[in-house]
Amino acid sequence: MTALPYVDGNMLDGPLGEVFAVDLSSATARCAHCGTPGPVAGLRVYSHAPGLVARCPTCVEVMLRLVRAPDRAWLDLRGATFLQFPMSPDR
Repeated sequence: MTALPYVDGNMLDGPLGEVFAVDLSSATARCAHCGTPGPVAGLRVYSHAPGLVARCPTCVEVMLRLVRAPDRAWLDLRGATFLQFPMSPDR
């Protein structure tokens, strides 16, 4: 099987920014499969599907899926045990 090309998780800034009110590129997520924590910006993102698929850079398991339609979005985080993101003190 030929490996598909991917880009890093920084490309999720725009799509996730449309869903969340915080910048998630600096967020930390932990892989539910191998337990490795790391920045969302470090995920391997594949866009050759109806949506975006972000995989763990260590074990390559799916951590995040995001599919957009004109009037809604579907976000699947079953591959992550948590998503931690910085918040300003005034929020």
